[in-house]
Formats: sequence, structure tokens, C-alpha cells
Amino acid sequence: MHHDLIVFAEDWGGLPSSTQHLIKQLAKTRKVIWINSIGLRQPTFTLRDIKRAFNKLIATKVDSETPQTSVPVNPHFQIINPRTLPAPRSHFARFIAKKLLLLQLKPIIKQAQLQDPILWTSLPTAVDVAGYLNESALVYYCGDDFSGLAGVDHATVAQREYELSLKADLIMVSSDKLLQQFPSSRTQLLTHGVDFTLFATPVARANDLPDNGRPIAGFYGSISAWLDIDLLAAIIKKMPHWQFVFIGATVVDTCKISIFENVTFLGPRDHSQLPSYCQHWTVSLLPFVDNAQIQACNPLKLKEYLAAGRPIISTDFAAITPYKGLVQIANNVDAMVEALNASEQLQTLPHFSDALQSKVINKSWESRATEVNHWLECL
Repeated sequence: MHHDLIVFAEDWGGLPSSTQHLIKQLAKTRKVIWINSIGLRQPTFTLRDIKRAFNKLIATKVDSETPQTSVPVNPHFQIINPRTLPAPRSHFARFIAKKLLLLQLKPIIKQAQLQDPILWTSLPTAVDVAGYLNESALVYYCGDDFSGLAGVDHATVAQREYELSLKADLIMVSSDKLLQQFPSSRTQLLTHGVDFTLFATPVARANDLPDNGRPIAGFYGSISAWLDIDLLAAIIKKMPHWQFVFIGATVVDTCKISIFENVTFLGPRDHSQLPSYCQHWTVSLLPFVDNAQIQACNPLKLKEYLAAGRPIISTDFAAITPYKGLVQIANNVDAMVEALNASEQLQTLPHFSDALQSKVINKSWESRATEVNHWLECL
């Protein structure tokens, strides 16, 4: 009999995180209660935060008296929209936040009749409810270096993560750098998987992907502080005969690149639609800044880009190392321009796509979940 799961993570939906990919696989054989984000920082009086708070309140009111909504994963998968104080700092605020969560969650967990549940958290701020939900074990899945993550209350999260590292029965990390930050006796390396079938199976070109005869350099994902906007601006200016396409929500100022005629922002797209873009542009981009978050990250899109089989250009960071023979590394404008020009030739080489895809064909989320399941059953 598999352990059921109580999961604290980000809001379910949108571009799926590694936690969502893993839990979707694990949910095939167990009950899951997924608790939407309880926050990594206190909200501010910005339009974005006000909107987010309002949407969460609306979501909790959709279902009469309980902060619960349904989800099309399986009948035994529940999503909870909790009302709580995000990332509380003081002892009193932490006490109130914990009590609010327990008042909402305990009746739902009792009604679900979970079998020997494990508490899984991908958010350090969930540490305060550990030991209060009748869980049989505590698992921390760390996919990011929170100390370098933008939009996080770093002092609060660092303290909660330290407390979590002392309590957790199992810690899973997504990169070698993160592996060094936790006790070796309880920590396992779990690099990301990929939905190989989704990204490698040929699909028709998206209707809104520019088709003006120019080669296309494309990126999808959050258009955030981890993108090197200055580097991109210099490259785009030097390559007016290329079209640069960005897919995803924009959360930073992009005026330095949006002013160019050869730049297209398409906005967010569903994860299942992404192959209709990245299979048909000339080159996939990973133009990241060099900071602590990026050096510790293992971006999901790297393996997705490889599965799509198009040339890839990236700035240098640790997770790229195993793929350096296949991914072009470019850390400055001249190197990036040279790599873009080379990409037009690379895509015509026989078996080039096969070489990229062969590196990730056996790295499915199913195989990653099988590994996780073994660790969970040993707890």
C-alpha cells in the first residue's frame, strides 16, 4: 500500500513545476491533497499582489464553506486554497498562521481518510504545520536556491528552511549545488525529468508563431529578473534579420527589448501547446544572468528544448555541464551572435535532432516518480 500525500507547493496550474510533474505521476496510485501556495514573502500594496490576493479569495469562495476545489487529475486528488498569513515573521504571527491552516486542513484530511500520509512540502514556510497533520513522515523537495530567488523574503525563508532541514525525514534536491546544502544522510539528488513524448512528437506549427522569412530565436517561461535583458538587447540590435520570440508572463521591465521591430511577445501559453512553437523555431534560448539562483537551478525547459530537437544556445551555468557538447555556450554578445549564425547550419545536419533527443529519451517524469516512490516507501 502506497503512502497518501499532503503536499504544500505553489498554486496548481499554469506552466507545471517539477513538483506538479512528480505529483501527477505519484497521484496515479494514491490519494493526494494539494495545498496551494501559502507564500514565500509578505504581500505588498502593488497591483500584482492585490490581484493575486483577490483571486485567492475568490477561489476559496467558489465552493461554499470549505476552501476546496476539484481538479481533473483523478477522483482522489483535491486542491485546497488556504486562507492564511503568508510568510509570517513574528512568533505570534506564525502561531496565528499555523492555527488558521490547521483549522482548515484537519477536517479535510480527516474526511479524505488518507492512508498513512506523508507530508511533502516544496515550500519552507510550511514547516510550522509539520507534526500537526498526523503525517507518518516529512519530505522536503527543494527545487530552488531560495537565498537567490527574486521575490522571496530571504531571511524568513532561510530560517524556515533551516528548521525544515532539521525535521525532514527525506530531502530531495534538483541540483548538485543544492545537494551540498543539506545533511548527506537524509538528502537525495533528483534531477528533473521531461515529458519526452509531448516535446518530441512532431506537431503542427502554431498559427501565431511569426512567419516572415526570418530565422527565429525563441524562449518560453517566466520573463523575469533571471533573464539577461541587457545581453538580449545588445544581441537583438545586432541581429535585425532574426526574429526573437518570447512566450510567457512578463514580470520585469522589458522596454530595452520591446522597442525593437524584430521582437515578439506572445504572452503565456499552455504547457501542452509549447511544442508547436519550440519545434518550429530555429534556435531555443536560455539567456540567463549569472547569479546564485541560476547556478543552483536545473531548468525544466532545458530537457524540453533537447526533446524538441532544435539547436540550443545558453549562457553558462552548472546544469548545462552534462550537455555542453550539444548546447552552444555563449556568455557575451559576440559569442551569442556567432552561435545564432551557426544554428542555421546545425539544424540541417543529419541526425542532429536525434543526438539531442537521445540525451533525454530515458529521463521521463515517470522514471523520476518511480525513484521517488521507492524513497517514500522506505520511510
